[in-house]
Amino acid sequence: MELANIEKLVEKYENAETTLQEEAILKNYFTKEEVAPHLQEYTYMFNYFSANKDETYTKTIQLEPKKSKRRNLKWLSVAASIVLLFSVFIGKQEYERYQAKKIFAQVNEGFKLLSMNLKKGEQAVATLHTYEKTVNKILK
Repeated sequence: MELANIEKLVEKYENAETTLQEEAILKNYFTKEEVAPHLQEYTYMFNYFSANKDETYTKTIQLEPKKSKRRNLKWLSVAASIVLLFSVFIGKQEYERYQAKKIFAQVNEGFKLLSMNLKKGEQAVATLHTYEKTVNKILK
């Protein structure tokens, strides 16, 4: 019965569903010398956890000085200002190009209106010209 319970707990352990009490039961079982042969592979894992539980890191960790962060911030600010100047320059050029297109469209619209009025005047002059021919024929 105990072996069936241990197998169920191992399955729950693999699915990360065990409680701390159930893990303690597993640890106690696998640290004993009498472990079922088909569960022998778990013995190494639980023995490793037991042996390395109290292990600590004793070496000192060297932190980088804060100078490098300041240097990076300087380069970052220089890069940001270059990007800003470049975008202002490109923006100004695009604005001028937009203004030129807008002015061109207005001038083109004005020429269209002038052309329409000239065509109306040409038609009026043509009508007067035919009127004058008719009057000249009558007067002769």
